[in-house]
Amino acid sequence: MYRTVIIEDDPVITQLNRRYVEKDSRFSVVQTFSAAHPALFWLRNNLVDLIILDVYMPQMSGLELLRTLRAEGVDADVIMVTSANDAATIEAFIRLGVTDYLIKPFGYERFQLALKNFCDHREAIHQDASHRRKLTQNQLDNVLLHQAPPQPAAGGMPKGLQSQTLSRLEAYLKENPQQGHTCDDIASHVGLSVVTVRRYMNYLAEQHIVDSEMDYNTGGRPCIVYKLK
Repeated sequence: MYRTVIIEDDPVITQLNRRYVEKDSRFSVVQTFSAAHPALFWLRNNLVDLIILDVYMPQMSGLELLRTLRAEGVDADVIMVTSANDAATIEAFIRLGVTDYLIKPFGYERFQLALKNFCDHREAIHQDASHRRKLTQNQLDNVLLHQAPPQPAAGGMPKGLQSQTLSRLEAYLKENPQQGHTCDDIASHVGLSVVTVRRYMNYLAEQHIVDSEMDYNTGGRPCIVYKLK
């Protein structure tokens, strides 16, 4: 369960935010604060996963508070919930790595989306405690851009991919199983563009048909090599 703290000086908004958060069983609100100083003291000594933060507060602003937390090594994710909508403020928070930014007033659906994106990011990046898990480009796009992966078409293939081309690539890999192959190598042998090959190889990796790993022994820029399982 994700430990969550709400920092908001308006008690009505605090209760609304709490209700929204606790509708999702993956979250637990462990503390709420109406001012920055007690929140700062508490966060220095307690680990949390997520902070719901306002900008306009007594004692110090949400921006000053977040800068202080980051400087002191508090790396909890942050969702801004605020009426501050000027570009300079938003950019400052983005530079501090906030997970999402919600401008008041907003609906429950938008708040729910912010929580979903937080969970998607956590599950994709942190589910392997050693942080050795490898992501494909599509998985990374889904995490960073909140971009859904390609959806399968009626025949089961993602839109834009062709079964004949896929079979052609798989046949080449089966004929040459001994070593790993880069997208450039494959493209030169099967007569396709490197960009096209990369899309298909990402799909095959996601389907666990091929293994992919980074090769640092190229003498230049590292590259991804693929090999049939």
